[in-house]
Amino acid sequence: MGEARRRSQQGLPPKKSNNKSDDSSKILPLIPITDDQREKFFAITKTGSWIGIFLLIVFWVVVRFIGPWAGWWTPADTY
Repeated sequence: MGEARRRSQQGLPPKKSNNKSDDSSKILPLIPITDDQREKFFAITKTGSWIGIFLLIVFWVVVRFIGPWAGWWTPADTY
């Protein structure tokens, strides 16, 4: 009886193969980064950059408009 048939009859999962055929999805053979990891990295960095841009705009609005309006400080260019 073959190993695969015996494992399926016993309800076991198929045996993992030790083939290195997964190298085709790597970006470069020497760098262990796959295409999925690259896409996740790009998605995270895109999201992070948009969050940074939004926070920069909020900071600028606070420094330029809200702070002087609330009397926290006076901008140097209004003297």
